Amino acid sequence: MHLSTTDPAAHLARTLDGEMPGLRVDRIDPKVETQRYVDKVMAAKSPALDAQEQALLLEDLRSPCTEEVAVFHAFSHLVSEGRSAFVVLDTAPTGHSLLLMDATGAYHRQMMRQFQGHGSARVVTPLMRLQDAAYTKVILVTLPEATPVSQAAALQEDLRRANIEPFAWVLTRAS
Repeated sequence: MHLSTTDPAAHLARTLDGEMPGLRVDRIDPKVETQRYVDKVMAAKSPALDAQEQALLLEDLRSPCTEEVAVFHAFSHLVSEGRSAFVVLDTAPTGHSLLLMDATGAYHRQMMRQFQGHGSARVVTPLMRLQDAAYTKVILVTLPEATPVSQAAALQEDLRRANIEPFAWVLTRAS
């Protein structure tokens, strides 16, 4: 089982404090994922480039969109892990989660355009996995207070616009 979070507060690590047998706990950390992505791109592309071209590529990879791409890659990898393991992904119902959903939708549309008429029936995108109720169960967990409930309700509406139907709501109390 894999338990991960995109929440910048990363309460999971503090709550679980340590390893549990059969459970891997981690976090999608934007800085770590960005460096991983930059390293991967540089390793793949730089052998064919001269020093000036490498410097230009590295400069391009310092753009703000690189972090979005890197985090999306990590998120997509987690979603695909669900094919062979039970994955729980904790997110906050705030802007960064919605950016992930936007990126997931944009990637889906790009892949469908790219493969239109050329095997698009075999393409499975992260959005398709999230939309598949047999594959993904979205559970909204929130405090029973006005602001958290309204944030979760807004997230539910955003998910529904993306054709992702939440499976359940859980109201919890602060510890």
